[in-house]
Amino acid sequence: MSEFVQELTVMQDVMVAMRDGVHLATDVYLPCAFSDGAEGKSWPVLMERTPYNKQGLNRSEKSVAHPSAQSRTEIARWFAQHGYVVVMQDCRGRYGSEGTFSKYLNEAEDGFDTMAWIVSQSWCNGKIGTFGVSYGAHTQISAACLNPPGLSCMFMDSGGFASAYHGGIRRGGAFEMKQVTWAYKHALLSPKTQADPKRREALESVVLSDWFHDLPWSPGHSPLSAAPEYEAYLFEQWQNGTYGAYWQRLGLSALDHYQDMPDIPVMILNSWYDPYVATSVTNYAGLKEGRHSPVFLTMGPWTHGQRSFSHAGDVDFGDDAIFEEHFGQTYLEYRLAWFDRYLKGKNSSQFDEEKPVELFVMGGGHGHADRSGRLKHGGNWHSFTDWPLVTSRATPFYLEESGRLGRHAPTQREAYQEYIYDPRQPTPTIGGAVTSGEPLMSGGAYDQREQDKFFGCVSPGRDLKDRPDVISFETPALDQDLAVAGPISAKLWISSDCPDTDFVVKLIDVHPANPDFPEGFAMNITDGILRARYREDQSVPALLEQGKIYEVDIELFATANLFKKGHRVRIDIASSNFPHFDFNPNTGEPDGAWATTIRAKNRVFMDQKRPSRILLPVLEQD
Repeated sequence: MSEFVQELTVMQDVMVAMRDGVHLATDVYLPCAFSDGAEGKSWPVLMERTPYNKQGLNRSEKSVAHPSAQSRTEIARWFAQHGYVVVMQDCRGRYGSEGTFSKYLNEAEDGFDTMAWIVSQSWCNGKIGTFGVSYGAHTQISAACLNPPGLSCMFMDSGGFASAYHGGIRRGGAFEMKQVTWAYKHALLSPKTQADPKRREALESVVLSDWFHDLPWSPGHSPLSAAPEYEAYLFEQWQNGTYGAYWQRLGLSALDHYQDMPDIPVMILNSWYDPYVATSVTNYAGLKEGRHSPVFLTMGPWTHGQRSFSHAGDVDFGDDAIFEEHFGQTYLEYRLAWFDRYLKGKNSSQFDEEKPVELFVMGGGHGHADRSGRLKHGGNWHSFTDWPLVTSRATPFYLEESGRLGRHAPTQREAYQEYIYDPRQPTPTIGGAVTSGEPLMSGGAYDQREQDKFFGCVSPGRDLKDRPDVISFETPALDQDLAVAGPISAKLWISSDCPDTDFVVKLIDVHPANPDFPEGFAMNITDGILRARYREDQSVPALLEQGKIYEVDIELFATANLFKKGHRVRIDIASSNFPHFDFNPNTGEPDGAWATTIRAKNRVFMDQKRPSRILLPVLEQD
């Protein structure tokens, strides 16, 4: 057991100087009272840097026993009582810290400078472990890119950009509109807003749903116009659609810096319905390569940071999905055991370095409703030696003109399906890997039927596959279980009568009808998107030629799911997933700076010469 101390020394709002003279507000929790003569002692340090208020509530710090969110102050005190100095810091321009907040872009240097300050303090024994969820994970890997002094291990939960362009801000060239909803919420909470009644009144008068119905926007005409510093970085991200130097900067990308990071133990914890799935698996591979220290990857069935629940959206995964049920301890206790192992050298059998990959494979449940009306999808945890799994094989499932999804390549000489995509009536987002989207969108697994609670749904009860802007393909009812776990991609042959358009691919597990769900339940598993101008090279956009046929690759987020016997595997293809992603106006105008929209006639080909297919990582049976 870790030592426990009752008396602490807390130093609040220590203003730590950064290299440019800006001071960041920092709280320090020491595991002793100075009055007991402990001034000469030193301890390992745990650090979290956050834009969410170093003393405020953390919505992901919940447990079954304590379902209400705990504050960062409570978390810091708890770790300090177990033998760590804890440093909590407000990011630049947030709450007590000086400077101007520019999302993600100052975290590398500010993190380095803070750790340099920490190791110079007498209470630091030279070892620093970092922790934090979401943005708190982004700050960790950003600083790690500079190999800061003292950094000895990281616990990254639900974030830590491998590449913000490839997941988190953009995906497949499209822009994630959660950046708008996040910016609006935190502009309201910013120090400038709290100090300026007129700015606050202007922001509070914004009705986001009205703005989302009234695109396009422009600087000075957006829901963030009253907070120009937030509006400025938002449009900068939105209008930088091409992958290049902007996206390869520290804070937005770790891809080119893995070799610069210290060789230290890293825990990567995330979930299948989180916007940082690609970030997590990419970081795992990048941080493992050529290293000696252990790197762990744990993927649950949760939404963003909500690990103490058995459900995500309208689907329940069983009690074993709950973090405490599976790991036998709270999230707090688990992190303490991990830091004790890798900062204090304490023995622990619970971290298996031989099988560092732990995945929750969704599925296998009876498919009826629980007491809350959620679908019982079920699932189980499995441990593996590495990622991608050596026991999975990329298996093609081919699209057929009839709407069937089959295991055999098509033999027809010419076959296609087409649909009309109207940017003014985009296909709505129903769940998925979404966070920070409220009040317009929510993450998780849902029946893919239009509902009033989802923005943009106009025909409640209609299955998305019955929309005129969606084409759908599904297998016959499976005659045996089909388990998939790993990366997923779709290879489509497409054409359009417009210079640019998007293609969205969604993987769905179709539960058969039962008395609780008389029409069945089409559960979204994962999805992907591609902006066609980036089909060949995300650094060099190329518009489409009208009617020309192209082969495109669309990367879906990795996942793990058991399609149970009697279920159907379904693929939906559309050209929008709004408001998860910005919709494509089809005109070829610059990203985030278009003025008009046109309707697109889009085709997907599925014949002998142009066999469109999705590659599923099918797990080999034991």
